[in-house]
Amino acid sequence: MTTRADTLRDKTIESMQQFSRRYIIAVGVLLLLVIVGAVAWIIQIRDGLVVTGMRDRITWGLYITMFVFFIGASMGGTFVSAGLRLADMGWRSPISRGAEYITVAALLTAALFIFADMGHPERSFNIILFGRWESPLVWDVYGLTTYLAGSMIYLYLAVLPDLALVRDRIGAQLDPLRRLFVIMFSASWTGHPTQVRALDISLRVMTVVIVPVAVMMHTVTSWIFGMTLREPWDSPMFGIYFVVGAVYSGIGVLAIFMVLLRWLNGLETYVTERHFLNLGKLLAGAGGVMIFFQVSDLVTSGFKLKGEAPLNLYQLADGAMSPIFWSYIWLGLMIPLGLMLNPWTRGIKWVVIAGFLANVGMLLERYFIVVGGLRLPLNPYEPPNYLPTFLELLIVVGLCAFFGLVLMIMLKLAPAISVQEMVETGEIDVLGERAGEDQRGARTEGAPA
Repeated sequence: MTTRADTLRDKTIESMQQFSRRYIIAVGVLLLLVIVGAVAWIIQIRDGLVVTGMRDRITWGLYITMFVFFIGASMGGTFVSAGLRLADMGWRSPISRGAEYITVAALLTAALFIFADMGHPERSFNIILFGRWESPLVWDVYGLTTYLAGSMIYLYLAVLPDLALVRDRIGAQLDPLRRLFVIMFSASWTGHPTQVRALDISLRVMTVVIVPVAVMMHTVTSWIFGMTLREPWDSPMFGIYFVVGAVYSGIGVLAIFMVLLRWLNGLETYVTERHFLNLGKLLAGAGGVMIFFQVSDLVTSGFKLKGEAPLNLYQLADGAMSPIFWSYIWLGLMIPLGLMLNPWTRGIKWVVIAGFLANVGMLLERYFIVVGGLRLPLNPYEPPNYLPTFLELLIVVGLCAFFGLVLMIMLKLAPAISVQEMVETGEIDVLGERAGEDQRGARTEGAPA
């Protein structure tokens, strides 16, 4: 008799074996964009950062904006996979693998944005060899390295049983590279009770470790800005502000990725409306906290109006940054929250739309934090302006495509859904019972009166 777990194993294995036309086209487009971005980066290295819109007054631009954004996207994956594991939320099981993939891919992409921002990337090791421990930049480098290493270990532990499943089921049918990968990384896993117990303990330890490491990483990233004397960045709120914003944007990225994964691999049975609605609730909660922090920050600085605060508030409310700021408020905060609070817009489509708008908003917020903060003069001169060049945009698009390409590759290296976790949490039985109830309900509605 075929069990629900067997059906899930067959489905995940099938999604790994098949290279659909949609998958091939997506990978081809992403690879082309990565190549274009790489060529643009080579030109930037050859000619120097003069080819960008950055100058001596605005020394950080779109690259650092995207670095902060992708660091934030990684937090959503950690929060859903590890944070909800700590809270023993079994419903997360079908989407936890996607969350883990997003964390690793986003951190790799964020690290590359640092190299894109450097005029001499070959000197990057100098910050390790000669960096001063008093600098938050040094803390950020070590924090990112620790977070990435911890996330990769956590992902490996979570995916280990599924790699062994692939090895045993279709290992001989895979191409040489993937066969070598699953044989090497599945190690000697056989599912013996001793191995299962050791893996469970290891995952529990890494779950407890990775969550504070993720919070530390986003806090340290905020300190790069908050520990300066620039008025828009001079706030002790930046740490928690960045953490909550990271969770907000990361949940949105996960919703978008899961609906694409559901569509590409036909996983509608396992990634259901219930999972998207739960993501929508988390999105609404994080969005509400973001609104509170934004109001608190503006009211506090607006009441005191010390230093350059009046100029900063003016550039946000009615100046050069106002289109970006108000787009962030409405598109990034108010509309997503309204969609998730409205009973008529609680569905998969609306959760994905809200997640997309949340990420648009958080990208705009990161932009006016980075560029808006640097626009405020430290000496009596006119606020400078910054506009990314076409070459900058090509590099940014190429690195964003790299993020997508890494995710697409991961989907063919290991199952997109954790079979063992679905069985352990009982989520596979919950989904089976719900499917049975839906079928019985459909038959009842279709029965003659």
